[in-house]
Amino acid sequence: MAKITLDNLAHSYLDNPASDEDWALKEMNHVWGDGEAYALLGASGCGKSTLLNIISGLLRPSRGRILFGDTDVTDAPTAARNIAQVFQFPVVYDTMTVRENLAFPLRNRGAEPGYIATRVQAIAAMIGMEAELDRKARGLTADAKQKISLGRGMVREDVNALLFDEPLTVIDPHMKWELRTQLKALHHQFGHTMIYVTHDQTEALTFADKVVVMHEGRVVQMGTPQELFERPEHTFVGYFIGSPGMNLLPAEVEGARARVAGHEVALGADYGRPTGRVEIGVRPDFVTLTQEEGLPVTVRRIEDVGRHRIARLDAGGHAINAILPEGAALSEGARRARFAPDAVNVYVDDWRIAPTQALEEVS
Repeated sequence: MAKITLDNLAHSYLDNPASDEDWALKEMNHVWGDGEAYALLGASGCGKSTLLNIISGLLRPSRGRILFGDTDVTDAPTAARNIAQVFQFPVVYDTMTVRENLAFPLRNRGAEPGYIATRVQAIAAMIGMEAELDRKARGLTADAKQKISLGRGMVREDVNALLFDEPLTVIDPHMKWELRTQLKALHHQFGHTMIYVTHDQTEALTFADKVVVMHEGRVVQMGTPQELFERPEHTFVGYFIGSPGMNLLPAEVEGARARVAGHEVALGADYGRPTGRVEIGVRPDFVTLTQEEGLPVTVRRIEDVGRHRIARLDAGGHAINAILPEGAALSEGARRARFAPDAVNVYVDDWRIAPTQALEEVS
């Protein structure tokens, strides 16, 4: 296992990048802890796979360094980095059996036959392929082949890091859940450093200790699922994490009050008088429909999604979502939306700002 350091790292696919938009990865400095599980989460084209390929050695960064522990591996080939990588589409040896495919990384490194047999059996059980161990890979389905790829990536216990590039794309939904659970269990058992690329927030939030949210080539926030939900540091994080995502509304903020569409909203702290493009953000979970207090809204529709209902609202031309607890009745005349003050975040030019002081310090 290894601590991974990204030191002034940046990358462009152009020979002479001239503007910020020319960089697939903007400059970043991060230290990822030894033995932790990370998910790189973001929309297509945000730089996730580029960053993973730099970590694996498939791509050399235009600027900066990458270190495994205290060793600079920026110019080291993939084979010298002692990593295992599983790609989006299955990479298997069709002429080999499932058993031979799983054993290949261990045999290639001269492991003892007894250890290989034991380890292959354990991994086959984990991916649910014990009954297919002696079948040729050629005749298997795409999701079965991807399970072999996953197993081959995890069969070695001595790797610096396990890298997964959207590995569950071709796996059926039920097996996705099982394999995510198994990957998490494997991480807890062996403590590998794991980096998992995905655009699926459910995969990221259920798999990782820390989620690294990327947007337009930048890491906009790295944190636990709880941190990303409660305190999104960037409006993209608020929008991308959660279903539905965070409500974002243009506002004028003065002290502990915000003005939205001509109406005041209470904030949980004093934010001074921020300038720039100011917005407030609040999760739908912290929006309550009332009769008297809050922003005037029009209820467009109510959607029942099983665990709860989602109220789709309009406040002066701004869309707002509110989550209604299961079984809670929508009272007649509930035409105002109240935000829980402590759950409201303030953003300037897309970045969350800290309050100037807590309300207790003012009173």
